[in-house]
Amino acid sequence: MGLMSVARPLEQVRARQKSVTRRLGWRHVRVGEQIMLCEKAVGLQRGEDAERIVAVEVVSLRQEPVSAITADDVIAERFPCLNRQEFVAFFCATHRGVLPDTEVTRIHWRYLDDQPPSHAKRIE
Repeated sequence: MGLMSVARPLEQVRARQKSVTRRLGWRHVRVGEQIMLCEKAVGLQRGEDAERIVAVEVVSLRQEPVSAITADDVIAERFPCLNRQEFVAFFCATHRGVLPDTEVTRIHWRYLDDQPPSHAKRIE
């Protein structure tokens, strides 16, 4: 299971509210893959462990320019106080060298603890 840092917005991930993210790269991820969301997963020092938050499963992904974000995706990204243009400006400002037409990987996931495992028996 791969690790993914989710520093922004961390509290919405902990509350299981965020369901979409945009990433530079991440072309290796596949639908059905499980990823452990962590507070910090890169830049760890030797012996330092990532603070694991929750496991998710990728349900869809696609490559698209940052500027292709929809109003619904701004909400799914958990930035409801921003409109599309504000989100694009924020994303570009927080990712060095990114412009509105820069292609990113849009990843949509589901939280694995939201549903019982498929092998679980239902008790009636």
